[in-house]
Amino acid sequence: MKSTDATPAYETLEIGTPADYTNDMYRFYFEVGEYEQSALKIIENYLGEERSASLVKRDHGYEVELAIQCVPDLTSALVNGDVGVYQIVQYAKTKGSW
Repeated sequence: MKSTDATPAYETLEIGTPADYTNDMYRFYFEVGEYEQSALKIIENYLGEERSASLVKRDHGYEVELAIQCVPDLTSALVNGDVGVYQIVQYAKTKGSW
């Protein structure tokens, strides 16, 4: 869908892609190798106290709500913290904004 076809109109033609520099939020699943809650601590630190409230723990990772441009930064933070990242899945756009 083009931004001109959407209601309300979006800020970009690159909705949901790496070129999406809007404040639009998406739900992501980070599958990680967790040890002594190191991944959780890194994610919570990155999100901050208020945004951490939307974090959901799953069997092998965490669901978080982020702007697309935050994904590489959070991934780097996890890897730099010696956390194995096994997959990242982008879910649907949410109603939130960054």
